[in-house]
Amino acid sequence: MIQGRSRCLIIGEVAQAHDGSLGAAHAFIDAIANAGADGVKFQTHIAAAESTPAEPWRVKFSYQDASRYEYWKRMEFTEAQWHGLKKHADERNLLFLSSPFSLEAAELLQRVGVAAWKIASGEISNIPMIEKMLASELPIILSSGMSPWSELDVAAKMVQDAGRDLTVLQCSSVYPTPPEKWGLNLLGELRERYKCKVGLSDHSGTVSAGLAAVALVADVIEVHVTLSREAFGPDVVASLTTAELRQLVEGTRQIRTALDHPVSKDHMAGELAAVRSLFTKSVAAVVDLPSGSILNETNLGLRKPGTGLPAERLSDLCGRKLRHALMAGTLITEEDLE
Repeated sequence: MIQGRSRCLIIGEVAQAHDGSLGAAHAFIDAIANAGADGVKFQTHIAAAESTPAEPWRVKFSYQDASRYEYWKRMEFTEAQWHGLKKHADERNLLFLSSPFSLEAAELLQRVGVAAWKIASGEISNIPMIEKMLASELPIILSSGMSPWSELDVAAKMVQDAGRDLTVLQCSSVYPTPPEKWGLNLLGELRERYKCKVGLSDHSGTVSAGLAAVALVADVIEVHVTLSREAFGPDVVASLTTAELRQLVEGTRQIRTALDHPVSKDHMAGELAAVRSLFTKSVAAVVDLPSGSILNETNLGLRKPGTGLPAERLSDLCGRKLRHALMAGTLITEEDLE
């Protein structure tokens, strides 16, 4: 089981935002660590093992890659480079994760070492790769973005039958995801259906979706990260800047602290008794009253502070007789009354 520092694991997703640059990949590790996240996640692509030259573009964005296959090829790092990224993440106290997109990529990552297996939604039906992951005994994080219940049921059952720690993430594979497709209602349904930890793999490009999921007691929040809104790549519009990631981290810690400390209204009111007297009102004389005056709604009113007879006694005091004279603005006490 892996857990975040605020009892909600926050993962900064780099994916292909490094655009094939090893230096940029390392820069993302530092930026995500500086923002206070718990983990960094990449994607491990081996073009020849996962794709064909005929694979169509999801979004034709690249000016330098003639095909999506060539793009995946350009995104590849060597095994030694992956080891370097893992070492850097360890040094920054970040959990290191990467989604494999082929059996060969999973084998590479097993040699590198990951904190858990993150299975991308498009790989939920990749049974040989899932079986390879289960053999390692690491926790499994399933992303549900493109899967119907029937497909997700099969993958979740495989994980749970193997006795592995399971987390299922609600995910909408829309970039960026508008609020009406965040699917926050599914967090509770996933938890009930699979009796496991749940979370949100967020593509909204906002802090709001993650914070809302945290308020619904999500265990994991995964967000795409960009170093700039003007950066190159198809995921920028669905990403948080590192400053926004810091907001998400801080907001998550505050929300989890609030959820961990339920408040009793009566107990809180007791703690605020001294302050309460400054804001509430007491029954007071609103005009000068001679001794023997009969109190009524005309010569009585409510004034601060609340250290005298409470406001709810106003009607009860009407008809009572004063024992001695009172100046206007004086709070009424029991000793003033016959």
